[in-house]
Amino acid sequence: MSAAAPPPAPASPAKPAVVPSTPPQHPHLGELHDSGTVHKDWVDAERWVATGLVKVTGDVRLGEGKLDGTISLGGKLTATTVHYRGTLDVDGPVEASGAFVGAGALGLGATFHAGSADLKGTTRVVGAVTVDGDLKVRGALFAPSVTVGELHLEGEARVPGTLLGTQLSARLHDDSKFGTVKARSVSLRTKPPNLVEKIFFRTLTVTVERVEADSVELEGVDVTFVRAPQITLGRNAHVTEYEGTIVKRHPTSRVGYESKSRPPYGLRR
Repeated sequence: MSAAAPPPAPASPAKPAVVPSTPPQHPHLGELHDSGTVHKDWVDAERWVATGLVKVTGDVRLGEGKLDGTISLGGKLTATTVHYRGTLDVDGPVEASGAFVGAGALGLGATFHAGSADLKGTTRVVGAVTVDGDLKVRGALFAPSVTVGELHLEGEARVPGTLLGTQLSARLHDDSKFGTVKARSVSLRTKPPNLVEKIFFRTLTVTVERVEADSVELEGVDVTFVRAPQITLGRNAHVTEYEGTIVKRHPTSRVGYESKSRPPYGLRR
């Protein structure tokens, strides 16, 4: 006699269907005013006026932002226009379709994109900087790369990647460094040394790896390679190699390889 077949195992209970969760929808406010010491999870308003010590842990979406004080944003900032004064720190990317204008310290932990920008003070950006129109900087700019319509810089800058635009003009007051600079017109100049700086042999150090343009004007900067149909070498400009025509040259400018040596102890070049 054959053994009886074992009874079938009981069926497991059916699992409920998983419904994907949707992110919470924040109400879009018309106008929002905050002052003093404020902590928020998010901001979504047509106009936001914030004054004081303000911290937002999430995203901020605005039509117009007027920020004054110490403002810290933990997420993405999306706006039409932004005006700030004081300190503005944004951990996420910044997207401003219009003007982004400010004075003070600007620290961005991701990319920056604006229709136009006018920045006074120190600007530090971890990601790429893109400005559709004009970018004006009076102070310091530190970013891995910059793409603009036109750049007008007064102060100092460190852009180790590519600086790209139609017209790039910089008057540098402190040590600066650039990677590749590309535009139709490029003007890079340093501030002439004053009497005290001359006495103590203090000079600015501005280095550029590569410049490509239709016309290039250099003064007081050291460029490894220049490619341009028209090259103007001003006071204390140095170009190691070039392709194009030097149309004007200051007597203190230099062309070709130079041996770099450290200055004697107690002196600074």
